[in-house]
Amino acid sequence: MIITQIGIYKVSIPLKEPFITSLGKEETADNIVVVIHTDTSIKGFGECNPFMPINGESMDTCYAVAQYFAKALKNKNPLDIKKCIRIMDRVIYGNSSIKSAFDIALHDIAAQQAGKPLYQFLGGEENKILVTDYTVSIDEIEKMVADAIKIKEAGYPAIKVKLGQSAEKDIARIKAIRAAVGNEIPLRLDANQGWKVKQAIEILTALKDDHIQYCEEPIARWNFMKLKKVKKNSPIPIMADECCCTEKDVKRLIRLNACDKLNIKLGKSGGLFVAMKMLKMAEKENMDVQIGAFMESRLAMTAFAHLALSSTAVKYCDFDTPLMHAEDYVQGGLTYHENGTMKVPETIGLGATIDERFLEKCEHVII
Repeated sequence: MIITQIGIYKVSIPLKEPFITSLGKEETADNIVVVIHTDTSIKGFGECNPFMPINGESMDTCYAVAQYFAKALKNKNPLDIKKCIRIMDRVIYGNSSIKSAFDIALHDIAAQQAGKPLYQFLGGEENKILVTDYTVSIDEIEKMVADAIKIKEAGYPAIKVKLGQSAEKDIARIKAIRAAVGNEIPLRLDANQGWKVKQAIEILTALKDDHIQYCEEPIARWNFMKLKKVKKNSPIPIMADECCCTEKDVKRLIRLNACDKLNIKLGKSGGLFVAMKMLKMAEKENMDVQIGAFMESRLAMTAFAHLALSSTAVKYCDFDTPLMHAEDYVQGGLTYHENGTMKVPETIGLGATIDERFLEKCEHVII
């Protein structure tokens, strides 16, 4: 089998309402879709949602770099995923978001060729129910409280709350949300690097009685050497996110004893190939893992769900972003059900596609 053609598409999806974090405001999901064709009837789909503040990529950079990858991978064997990834790594350093789109498409092809759903191809089994939380983005307290109440009433098992501003504001936000939703539903915090070390400890200590499940990336990613201090002084478990991108980061965080949990995202790792290595390390250390996402559609989210079924270390899923999209172009794929539960397709491969007639209407290039 060889790669004969690769389509690269810009797909912008409007959000139902702006999504705000300490890193900025998003009003559209600006994604890149990759379709890899082979000399057989098999083709693979992949997708990424570049986010400049975290992975240093944009829709435009991904579109440009994807063309370099397409030229380098043409006529190569898509089943040799390791070699294809090495080729991309030789072409350009970093650029993990667009690499993840190609990685997903390559795994889609390989799983189809093997005649297995992707999670089985990855060595997993459908032995647990996947559930997602739902996120409250940063806003005025009244709006955040109202959103949290809606999430609870919709039956989601946990509420994720974006923070990362002043101690006074963030503490008040959580106190108000907790008072409004009661103590039974877990709250998950995500500061997106918004706090200083002393500030993080102050805020997390102030929230020790508010039934917080964990806090993601409380301080700047570059300041990971101080994350251990936050963890040591925090009554709330710490989850590494932006400072946890590859297996090398996991190794470093473990050696430093810097965090309690890990958040793995394909847009940070460069795809399933590296994410699987990260999960193996987490399993060895008995560390709980969350599979997270950026603003991808159900296409990439389906790959994330397959990954979640591949490891016993995965305890949490943060897969709510497709529910924030005003439009859904994906055929097949991950489906959402009552109380945040999700189901992975049993079809072979990824099990999610986008009609190429729709993609042809988007800005695109064929290599």
